[in-house]
Parts: sequence; structure tokens; C-alpha cells
Amino acid sequence: MVEIKPFRAVIYNQEKIKDLSRVVCPPYDIISPAQQEYLRKKDQHNFIHILLGRDIPGEDKYIRAAGYLKDWMDENIFIQDIEPAIYFYSHSYQIKGEKKMRLGFVSLLKLPDKPNSVFAHEHTRLAPKEDRLRLLRRTKANLSPIFVIFQDKKRIIQYIWDKGIGEAPPFIEVRDDEKNLHRLWRITSSDLLRRIEDGMCNENIFIADGHHRYEVACAYKEEMKKKLGEAFTGKEDFNYLMAYFTNTDQRGLSILPIHRLIKTEKVINEEELKLKLREYFNIIEVKDKTRFFFLMQKGGRTENLLGVYLQKRFYLLRLKNVKIPDKLMKDKPKAYRTLDVSILNELVLKTIFGIESNDKENIVYTVDNEEAIASVDSGSFALAFFLNPVDMSKIIAVALAEERMPSKSTYFYPKVMSGLLINKFNLR
Repeated sequence: MVEIKPFRAVIYNQEKIKDLSRVVCPPYDIISPAQQEYLRKKDQHNFIHILLGRDIPGEDKYIRAAGYLKDWMDENIFIQDIEPAIYFYSHSYQIKGEKKMRLGFVSLLKLPDKPNSVFAHEHTRLAPKEDRLRLLRRTKANLSPIFVIFQDKKRIIQYIWDKGIGEAPPFIEVRDDEKNLHRLWRITSSDLLRRIEDGMCNENIFIADGHHRYEVACAYKEEMKKKLGEAFTGKEDFNYLMAYFTNTDQRGLSILPIHRLIKTEKVINEEELKLKLREYFNIIEVKDKTRFFFLMQKGGRTENLLGVYLQKRFYLLRLKNVKIPDKLMKDKPKAYRTLDVSILNELVLKTIFGIESNDKENIVYTVDNEEAIASVDSGSFALAFFLNPVDMSKIIAVALAEERMPSKSTYFYPKVMSGLLINKFNLR
């Protein structure tokens, strides 16, 4: 059973911060080092100073982040809403020339005491979890919401929108650096709040972004529960996590593929590589880049298909037999074995190149086709593997099978901005 509830968000004081676009930032895990520097210089109150502090010898960046949060609240740079609310969030954006709008809401999600209806779909890594846990311990706040998806069996999101939310003026309206428009409204009506809370009870929740933060929140809860001992009630603030909820409506939800750039110690002999690939795949060379990506997208709707860029040539890889992954991944559920990324990791990277999928030294990720091609052409990488987006039905199937997809399997776009809403725990 899923339990959600409204909360009193901490937000930027727009009487002091006139232009919110100067202070909000993307989620911490997609901010490059260059973008970090840009954001730090953009405004002294940019949220990056709290979310992703600079490493300075002799300083604890987590203590510094907590200090910024406290100081900015004391100075009324941040203010806290008086009344608990669920925050309706519309996100207008453009992708591949198509205008889209994704609707959702932000509320608190009760962390489970035991396995329940919250499903993760990707593996996590230790280093990011340690980093986020240290930050949580110091700030005692959810600094940005995790991103979760549900099937919305009762059409909660559309019901709220149809009730006139979109016709009222939002209390936050800001464009990010990609010109995407973020708008937020407060929902405080007891009738609407009850409908949302009741409607979510029997939904399955699938984590799209924020797997590390979710696991960290659960770990922190257990820490605090142990610390409090018999005084623990289960109603303390740390029993909840701020989450952005959106549904599986394909009109607003975009999932991008994450491509792989590969480094190798040896110079790749193209003919030898083709010979090894032919054990599992039929190889088709496509000389035109535009046609290559067209065929990738078209073929990916009905079959497993991988793309390769090597020595200024494009190739499509089609499985010779759909049962090949079953033989090499016997210990995995069917939903996992049919993923393009699983086939790439097991049949190509591991079997042919001897590279594990979590090899950070030899694998770099990008969602940008042109960046991948340019990186290979420059000699920085030996070759690029292109993937199609993972269908939402497959993500759900893998999660329900209690399996996790490989890291960097999905890129939900656009991201929920950090700095719009903060959930501050009432702890001393």
C-alpha cells in the first residue's frame, strides 16, 4: 500500500529572488564539472552550492551545504509554506520538434517498513549513495524529489488538471537553460488532497530517477529508528521522502536511450570484430547517417537492434536467433533478457570485448548522437554503440519481476529541477 501526504515546502522567496532561472539547477547526477562551475558563477544563491558543493581541502562540503541552507532560511532567501500542500507540476518542453507537456505532482512518499509497492528498476553504486547520505545527515532535508511513475488507474492527474489547476496562475513559473517551462501550483483543498491520497493507495510506484536517493532515505530512516529506540513512532519526518509523481501517459513522458562510448587498449581490427559479432548478429552496413538512425528507430519497435559506429562507418546488429540471450542469461528473467542494453552488455561488451558493464574507465555514456559520433571521430574513443529507448512496459516488467536493469539504461526527459521545492525535516 502506497502512502503519500502533503507537506510544507521550503521555496525560494521570490520577493528577494526575482529571477528563479538564476538559482535552480538540474539534478546533481547529470551536472558536468563544467556546468557546476557555470552554475556557481551564475548566482551566489544558486542551489548548486547546497546540492553539489565544491571540494575544498580542509573543508567539509556537507557541513558547508547545511550552513548555506540554514543561513538562507535565516535570511529569508528561503521561506517555508504555512499550509501543507501537494504541489502540481506541469513541464512544457520540445523534443525532436514535437511540443509536449508532462503533468504530475510532488508530495511526500512514506518509506516502507518492508517490501511494498515501490519498485526500483536500475542498479545503484556505492559512491553516490555515500555522498548523498552524508549530505542528508547534515542538511536533514530532501533537497530534490525523486522521480517516480505510476499507471494512474484512477486518472488522478487528469482529474486535477481538469478541475482548473491549469487555468489558475502558478506560484512558480521558470524556464531552465534548455528553455523548458516549469510551473507549479499548490493543492490545499481537503477534497482534492483526499482524492489524491486515496487514489494512490493501490498503485504500484516505479522509480524512474533517484534510485540512490531512495536507498539513502531508507538507510537514514533505519539509522534514526535505531538512534531513537523506543521513542520511534514511525511518524517522524525522516519516514517520508519527497517525490515527483507522473503517470505512464506517452503524450507527456519521454524516455531517451543512453549510448555507450568504448575505449580499448588495443587498436580494433574491423574485420576481426565483425567476425566475432557474426556469431550472434547479422551485420548490416548503412552508409548514410540519417538513414542509419531512421532504421534504428524503425527496427527497434519490433526487434532487438543495436547500432555501431566504427571508423566512420555505421552498422546495425540484428540478433540471428531470439533465443541466444536465453542461453547466455539463464539466471535472469525473460523481461531482462529481452532488453537491448542487456544484450549489448552480455553478448558484446562482456563476451567479445571482455569489458564489464560497470567499467567506468572504458565506458562513457551520452544521450547525444552527434556527441557520440564526434567522440569516435576525434580518436577519444574506439567506437560507439547506439541503443533505442527502453519501452515503459519493459521497465515495469523488469521491476515487477524483482530484477534491476543495468545502470544507465534509461534517461527520463526532461529532468525535474532542483531548488524548486525542499522538504526540510523538523529536527534539531
